[in-house]
Order: sequence, then C-alpha cells, then structure tokens
Amino acid sequence: MTEEIKTDLVYDAGPTGCGELIMNVFRKMKTLDTGQIIKVVSYDSGAKEDLPAWCRLQGHQLLKIEDSGVGRHYWIKKGK
Repeated sequence: MTEEIKTDLVYDAGPTGCGELIMNVFRKMKTLDTGQIIKVVSYDSGAKEDLPAWCRLQGHQLLKIEDSGVGRHYWIKKGK
C-alpha cells in the first residue's frame, strides 16, 4: 500500500514534451505558494529526465515518481 500525497494542483501535460512541458509546469508552479504540491501527469518519455533536473535547478523537491503503465505521475513540492 502506498501513501497518498495530498496535492494542491493536478496538471495533465498529456504528450507535451521537452521545453513546452517545462514552461507549462513553470507557469503552473507560479500559481502555488511555497510548500504546496503539484501532481504532473506526463506521457512523454523525456519527462523522466527533464522534470527531476528542472526541479533541482529551480529548488523544488521531487517527492515521488509513479509509473502508471501509460505515463508517469510526478509529485513536486514547491520550494522558495
């Protein structure tokens, strides 16, 4: 049994990838307060590399990655 993470916002990015995915997540993160959590759903295989790297660069905490079989779900806690 996995622990459920309370999310403040869910963003379904669909097949959006690369720079467009990062820019969209960046815009969504701007609407959140520090400490709030966004769940990003992505079907782009490159997101598994792009999102963790972007989180490190931006000071956000990647809490969890879950493979849904079709895509991946990413829980990101907003930093400062």
